[in-house]
Amino acid sequence: MSNIEVREMTEADLDAVMYIETASFAIPWTRKSMQGELGSPMKLYYVALLNGKVIGYAGMWHVVTEGHITNIAVDPEYRHMGAGHALVDKLMEIAEEKSMLGVTLEVRKSNENALGLYKKHGFVLSGIRKEYYEDNKEDAYIMWRYLIPVEFIE
Repeated sequence: MSNIEVREMTEADLDAVMYIETASFAIPWTRKSMQGELGSPMKLYYVALLNGKVIGYAGMWHVVTEGHITNIAVDPEYRHMGAGHALVDKLMEIAEEKSMLGVTLEVRKSNENALGLYKKHGFVLSGIRKEYYEDNKEDAYIMWRYLIPVEFIE
């Protein structure tokens, strides 16, 4: 959706982000944890806005030569409107600007919407973390999107 804007997350966004976090995850991050993510050059956080309202957010850590997506969530009332795609696009744009070799993430095996989103953005399944999620011991898929040809990674 073309009228979704993505910009860096600020402290002023935390109330909306925490609402989305608790509406989206069985084990949500605390406000203190989320505040700790802001302000570090290694921790890259963005919000998606629709008509000025925060409707989603995404975070990625820049660790040496790779990105690790920590979380992407969209307000349940605004899902399937393009905010998730806009956030992933922004993270990938930043990864390329910072010359990352690739970006990785974990996602619940049962989260078909997220799996579809990541696959559309070029992420591929590369492994499984058994019983990764504490709330129900569900496995996580490990997914990667390489930004340089895999044959150049040794």
